[in-house]
Amino acid sequence: MRPFQFLSRARLPWLWTSMCVVLAVGCGDDDGTDPTEGTDGPANPGVPVPRQDGDPTLGQEVFRFETFNNERFFTDALRLGAGLTAAGTTPLQLLGLGVNIDVDALPADLRQTLTAELQADPGGGTSTLLNDPAMTATFFNANAVIGLPTKDSNGDGVLDVAAGDKVGTSCALCHTRAEDGAMFSVPNRGSIGPRGDGLATHNLDFGRLMAAAANSRALYPLLQLSLSANGGNTLGLAPTGLTETSSEADVDAYLSNPLFYPVGMFDDTFDGNGDPMHNAPLFRQDLAATFGSEGTFEKLDQFSNLVYTGLFDPTTLTTAGGRAFLNLLGGAAGTEIADDYVQVLAETGVTGYPYVAAAPAAAGQDAPLGIRVDDTKLFAMNAYLAGLPAPSGMGGSDEGRQLFRTVGCTECHNVDQGNTVPTFLVPMATIFPGDAPVTLAQRMPPLNPVLNTVSSPFDDKMAVVNASVRGDIRGTALPLLLDLARKPVFLHDNSVPTLADLLNPVRGATAPHPFYLADASQRAQVVAFLQGLDTDN
Repeated sequence: MRPFQFLSRARLPWLWTSMCVVLAVGCGDDDGTDPTEGTDGPANPGVPVPRQDGDPTLGQEVFRFETFNNERFFTDALRLGAGLTAAGTTPLQLLGLGVNIDVDALPADLRQTLTAELQADPGGGTSTLLNDPAMTATFFNANAVIGLPTKDSNGDGVLDVAAGDKVGTSCALCHTRAEDGAMFSVPNRGSIGPRGDGLATHNLDFGRLMAAAANSRALYPLLQLSLSANGGNTLGLAPTGLTETSSEADVDAYLSNPLFYPVGMFDDTFDGNGDPMHNAPLFRQDLAATFGSEGTFEKLDQFSNLVYTGLFDPTTLTTAGGRAFLNLLGGAAGTEIADDYVQVLAETGVTGYPYVAAAPAAAGQDAPLGIRVDDTKLFAMNAYLAGLPAPSGMGGSDEGRQLFRTVGCTECHNVDQGNTVPTFLVPMATIFPGDAPVTLAQRMPPLNPVLNTVSSPFDDKMAVVNASVRGDIRGTALPLLLDLARKPVFLHDNSVPTLADLLNPVRGATAPHPFYLADASQRAQVVAFLQGLDTDN
C-alpha cells in the first residue's frame, strides 16, 4: 500500500532574516528608521484557511456533551468508572484531580444541601456530600462532571451509571473551567461552579485521572513507549519507556508521576512519545490558526475530527486507516505500535472495538485515519468556539505596549489581539536556537526526518507529528496571547514558570523562545502589557 499524501499549500514567505535577542533596551528596524516607531504585527501574517460554521447552539451541545460513542472506550476498554468506583473516589477527591463540576447541573435539593454544608465548613472537610463515595455517581448521573458526560446507554430515559449507562469524554474536559464564581474550589485543582467554556484547564491532572481507570493499559499508543523498531530507545520525559508487556501498575506509575505527566498537560499525539503539552484555550477560535502546537492542521474541524476519531478512541489505530497513518508517521515503529496495541487489548479483555461512530472518508487532512465524524456537528462546534468570548485582561501597561512594538516581538505577534493570529510556523532553529537534533529515522517527503534534541523536551512534540504532513516546516504555531494573567506556566512544555522568567536573559541565548529584556523594569512593563491583553485593546 502506498502511503497517502496530505494536501499541501505553498509556504508563506518568511518574515525575517534574523530575530532580535534583546539584551538591553531593544533594537531598531534594519533600515535605520526611528526604533521608537515600531510595528503592530508581522509584515505578512498570512491568511487563515476559511472556516465553515454551523449552528452555534448545537455547537455548544457538541462541545459539552458529544462523545460520538467514545463512552464505550472510556467505560468498557479504559474502565474509568470501574476504577473510580473500586477506589471509593469521593467528589472531593475527583475535584482534587482537577476535574470541574457544573453547579448549575446539580439537582436543586443537592445544591441547597451542599451550599449549607460549605457555609458551615468552607474547606469542605466535613461536607457529607463531598466526602461520600456514593455521591460521585450522583454527580455523574446529573451530568454535572464537566467533560465526562454520561450517556443513556440502556435507553431507559434515565441516567444511572449503576444501571449500565456509560461515561465518555468531550472537549470540555481540557477546555472548560468552573473556577470563576465558584461555590467551592480545591486550591490549584478543580472547582464547583458555572461553566466557563473555552478556558484552559490549567489544573487538570489528566495523568492521575487516567491512572485511576481500571485498565489504563488501553491508552497504550498515547504512552511513552520503548519500541524494538527504534532499538529500544524512548523519547519523552521519563527515562525509560513502557512496552506491550508493562503491567497496569507500570502504566499507572508513569501517568501518576508529575515529572513525566505534569499537571495541566495532555499527550495529544499517538506516536509512542511521552510528549504531553499544556492545555490551550479554545475561545475565539475565529482568531486562531493553524491548529495543534505543531501546526499540523489548517482548519479547526480537521483538528477536532482527529481528536474524536483517534485521541478519544485510540482503538481506531488498529484499523486499516489507523495503521496506514501510523506507518506513514513511523514506518516499522508505527506498525509495531498497532500490533502491540492489539496484543494489549486482547490481554486486557477489550473487544468490540473500534467504538467511535464515524464514516469512511478519503485520507488526508480532513480524515487522517480515513474516517470522519458528522460534519454537521463539527461545523456547529466551529461556530460555537469562534463565538466564545475571550476573558478580559488583568492589568496593562502603555509603556509595555510600546516596548512590545519596538524590541522585536511584532516580528511574530500582533499588538492588537483582535486580529487573527499569524498563520506561519516559526522554524525550530528560530524558536529554539539550541536545537541540535539527531536523526532517529528518515521518512518519505513531505515528512521531515524524525529528529530529536536529546538535551531538551521542547522539540519532542514535533519529533514525529508536525506540519510536514501537509508540506510545511518543522516548527511551532503561534498561540493566542489571551488570558495570560491566569496562565501558571509558559511554553507548551511547561518549562518556564512565569512571564517574567520567559523574558529574562538568564535563561540563555540558546533556550527555547530566547527573546529577552535585560532591564527588570522593562520586563515588568511588558509582562503587565501581556497580562492585560484582551480582544478590546
